[in-house]
Amino acid sequence: MRVFESSAVRNVALIGHGHSGKTSLTSALLFTAGATDRLLKVDEGASVTDFDEEEAARKLSISSSIAAMPWQKNKLNIIDTPGCNIFLDDAKAALRAADAALVLLDGVAGVEVSTEKVWHFAEERNLPCAFVVNKLDRERSSFERTVDQIHQRFGRSAVPVQLPAGVEKGFTGIVDVIRMKSYCYKPGGDGAGKEGDIPTPLEEAAKRAHEELVEMIAEGNDELLEEFFSTGTLPLEHIVSGLQQAVAERRIFPILCAAACPNVATDQVANFIAESFPPPPPAKPNDSPAAFVFKTSADPFAGRVTYFKVMSGVVKEDAHLINRRSNVNERLAHIATPFGKTMQPVNELCCGDIGVVAKLKDTLTGDTLCEKQTCPAYEGIQSPEPSIAYAISAKSRNDEDRLSAALSKILEEDRSLRFYRDPQTKEFLLAGNGQQHLEIVVSRLKRRYNVEVELKAPKIPYRETIRGSASVQGRHKKQTGGHGQFGDCWIRLEPLPRGEKFQFVNEIFGGAIPRQYVPAVEKGIIEAAEHGFLAGYPVTDFRVTVYDGSYHDVDSSEMAFKLAGRKAFRAAMEQAKPTLLEPVMKVEVETPTDFAGDLMSDFNGRRGRISGMDVKGAAQTIHALVPMSEMLNYQNDLISKTQGRASFHMEFDHYDYVPAAQADKIITAAKAHMVGHDEDES
Repeated sequence: MRVFESSAVRNVALIGHGHSGKTSLTSALLFTAGATDRLLKVDEGASVTDFDEEEAARKLSISSSIAAMPWQKNKLNIIDTPGCNIFLDDAKAALRAADAALVLLDGVAGVEVSTEKVWHFAEERNLPCAFVVNKLDRERSSFERTVDQIHQRFGRSAVPVQLPAGVEKGFTGIVDVIRMKSYCYKPGGDGAGKEGDIPTPLEEAAKRAHEELVEMIAEGNDELLEEFFSTGTLPLEHIVSGLQQAVAERRIFPILCAAACPNVATDQVANFIAESFPPPPPAKPNDSPAAFVFKTSADPFAGRVTYFKVMSGVVKEDAHLINRRSNVNERLAHIATPFGKTMQPVNELCCGDIGVVAKLKDTLTGDTLCEKQTCPAYEGIQSPEPSIAYAISAKSRNDEDRLSAALSKILEEDRSLRFYRDPQTKEFLLAGNGQQHLEIVVSRLKRRYNVEVELKAPKIPYRETIRGSASVQGRHKKQTGGHGQFGDCWIRLEPLPRGEKFQFVNEIFGGAIPRQYVPAVEKGIIEAAEHGFLAGYPVTDFRVTVYDGSYHDVDSSEMAFKLAGRKAFRAAMEQAKPTLLEPVMKVEVETPTDFAGDLMSDFNGRRGRISGMDVKGAAQTIHALVPMSEMLNYQNDLISKTQGRASFHMEFDHYDYVPAAQADKIITAAKAHMVGHDEDES
């Protein structure tokens, strides 16, 4: 691909709810521009931007992908982002490379939960936005109803610049209310509209829409407002330039029409991007080259693939740039323009353009590459916290040997994953944004790296504590041939507030226990606490005070006092009302308001406690505290209860007492497991 100046580049992200047609629109735009020789279909698993084997198999976007296309004299970098709730963090990161966003809406479903989420992502970055009401060829689709919903959720600054000609299967064209022309299309054709006059039934609606648009454009510009008042309208060139300014300033959010699958009106979407969205800021004279890495992927053949946006200067083929984080000198050999999974070689990339390069040594998502170590680093990309974790184990020894290396490559490209070992349960855990997310990782491990693993619900890290106090003696005495063993201590066991863990207090006076043996008593108590009393779970939130004891000049030793401490602890636990603690999670669920009542009732059935609610438009956020044991299968239940329209996030909040009925079951199961384990070992 040839080199484009900054003024000719348009970086636009397609964002929206899952299945609103972002990938289909990308495919249609590429075909209309002549970048592909046929209209590639998502249903056929053949789209340019959903090239990952998992995306093709599941027919949904999992991560953002970029495809560049020439249009007129411009270069359009189309960033196709995922819309499924569990992958929205990737869409948010992709917006770092965008200078504008098209918000897609399904003409049947209208504004949905994720529509509002991605809108707020773009709002946070102050990106110019426009809406595309897609799938207008579908049964029960309605442009007017969707526009009403847009006005309700996003305000009256959203204004149509196109009107549909025809409804449902009869949608075969649009009216351009800027130029007051109509464009007719052959469904399934090349995407080139046939220009004509506005159909008579649409003349009045087009005239009203044109007048409303012109008035809104004039309102934000004193010169245009004066011209509007004097003539009652604006000339076309002032409408076009005024709209571009209003869009760049986020005063107006245009609404367009399209049907991506039959390729209706996609040329007008491309025209709008080139004409009304702003180019990236131009480079300053003598700026040195600098780039920001917004995405990293792992290719089984090409290795690490790095996607970057040129932030200043010009990045040339074979450039040597310094990574500001690692201070490593990186050689950018064979820079290219991304086109899905393929790379189109280019000699240089101007400021604002998007590029891709393979096999950088030590560059990851969020890094800054520049010519000098003294140049400022750009703000990194915040890694989202995962919402759910599963235990992961290799199926065979060979899989186990390869698992760590394979996972490290997947973790490089997916910042929302975590892989760690639970220090209490000793399980290896893989954490992500949902069960489907983790299942995709498992499938990738097998497809890409021939590593087979199993996922299962993690063990609950229960703990034990006490509700009462006790004072007891721990005495260890053993006589054998030669030196015996003698250790004697008196301890007081008391509960501490949640989260205080463990305190050890030494109140020995007068040398009842020699100073060198007191730490041995503490060590014995800590070891006994780690193995639990009721069900083998660690004991926490307690204080032990050693206040008396005795010793033998010959037979006492550190080992003897450690064993005495163990005995004292177990004797005290019998009297101190031991009980189980369970982890309680802080849960946030974002859901359409229609489902909120059922979800709150569901939390009550899970021993949860509702702690608050927030309402934003048609979406509601439920805040709750729920025991971890009740949330292991929540993802699937949430999908079934809300038709997949809700999402949730949870994180550990605190430990709390397990009710007696549940505690008895847990203790019985734990003891049975310990007996079975002992029998296996014997």
